[in-house]
Amino acid sequence: MGLNDTNAATNDSGVTADSGVTGGPDGPDSGLPTPTPGDGARGGGDGGALGGPAGGLGEPGGEPGSTSAPVPAGLIDGAYVAKIVIAVDGPAGSGKSSVSRAAARALGYGYQDTGAAYRALAWHALQQRVDLDDGAAILASWDTFDYAIGTDPDDYYVRVGETDVTDAIRTPDVTGAVAHIAKLPDVRHRLVQLFRNVMRKTDAPGIITEGRDITTVVAPDAEVRILLTADESVRMARRSAEVTTQSAAETSAALARRDAADAKVVDFMNAADGVTTLDSTDLDFDQTVQAVVDLARAATH
Repeated sequence: MGLNDTNAATNDSGVTADSGVTGGPDGPDSGLPTPTPGDGARGGGDGGALGGPAGGLGEPGGEPGSTSAPVPAGLIDGAYVAKIVIAVDGPAGSGKSSVSRAAARALGYGYQDTGAAYRALAWHALQQRVDLDDGAAILASWDTFDYAIGTDPDDYYVRVGETDVTDAIRTPDVTGAVAHIAKLPDVRHRLVQLFRNVMRKTDAPGIITEGRDITTVVAPDAEVRILLTADESVRMARRSAEVTTQSAAETSAALARRDAADAKVVDFMNAADGVTTLDSTDLDFDQTVQAVVDLARAATH
């Protein structure tokens, strides 16, 4: 079924020295066709406590799912409280988002698209007319970054304050700004805490969190850690079929550029020690989802 346990060198998981694309700024990465929603159990509440308008993690007040919601007391830095955590990494076009969301639905888990946070912060910086070459100004914009994400796989949304930015964060302007956000260590550190806080707040029995460096930096102690990948030609074909606004050549070139840029800061093609490689080259969408579900069930039953 294309499942292989790979033992490679474990990446350095120090937060401030982690990959420039922790969580994956380009998500969601739906390299496989999105299936018609089934009858799987709905998972999760809406997001988590994510940082606070004053810039401090876990400031009191706020509704669950917003950046001003409180963090549960008594947790060490980096801890998360979800009954089960499934961490999914992988290159562009591997199908991380579509597969993870469908698997979460089947399992009755929550689903977290970490790339949305990078994009939402980039959108926020653009709205604030921040100079994207000024790292200090980008970091200062965090103080007013009131972020919320829906973790129910059947009720996905991304909001900044009262604004629904689910579609706005996919525009070319935001895509172009994400690299400026992702390269800043202090921003990456705060986003790692944000992702962990989403996991803390899930109301579901577990949560699938997908992006980049999820298995090594964001959730290295997850019950299941998966590197979802496929041959480059297959990933490019899947992405080309999905993106209708570009030619196949343009789509393939864009995917190759993203892989090349990300490869400078994170090894997303080789699984760290203890991470299972799921190669979907010869699997269809349903088979890939089932493989993730099987891994989750095998680890938790």
